Amino acid sequence: MSDCLHVSALPRPEPAPLSATCPGCLAAGTHPVQLRLCLVCGHVGCCDSSPLQHATGHFKETGHPVMRSFEPGESWRWCFEDGSIV
Repeated sequence: MSDCLHVSALPRPEPAPLSATCPGCLAAGTHPVQLRLCLVCGHVGCCDSSPLQHATGHFKETGHPVMRSFEPGESWRWCFEDGSIV
């Protein structure tokens, strides 16, 4: 775990998911491998193992740095800015 400064700037409580799956994959007709939840705005995107990597695309478009796994039983978080689990 790192000492990521971006975590302290996250909204509390964390935002509600805006969708139950990756809307980008749904629109493209592809299937996400795993889902990620943006902890700034609630956007749901697919992971980098998915064909279109919508979670990373969301970070590049918005600059929202921290996401967490949106998979059942997982709660780890990733900071794109620091490149580490937080």
